[in-house]
Amino acid sequence: MAEEKHRSRREIPTKYDLDAKWDACLDLTIRRSFHSTLAGAGAALLLFRSPTSRWATVAFGAGVGIGRAYSECSAIFAGSPSNGSSPISAVHSVASQEEGD
Repeated sequence: MAEEKHRSRREIPTKYDLDAKWDACLDLTIRRSFHSTLAGAGAALLLFRSPTSRWATVAFGAGVGIGRAYSECSAIFAGSPSNGSSPISAVHSVASQEEGD
């Protein structure tokens, strides 16, 4: 019984495995938000003296981390490549091909 469940789990291609994608996104979100919050707290202690400025810097760091995790998770779920290529370069290459015709 357990072997059948394990065997059926292997048959799912990684492209369609939502459990693995959610696990990766949760891991990314926790790590990115923690590291960015920690970096924001360090910067706040070094740069600012008032508590309000320090909390704002920590919140900004947490927001940056959550935003980075969100963008990477949306790329994971969309299946787009995460090599940092922008759609602008794709548009530019299409336009240069049209000029050559």
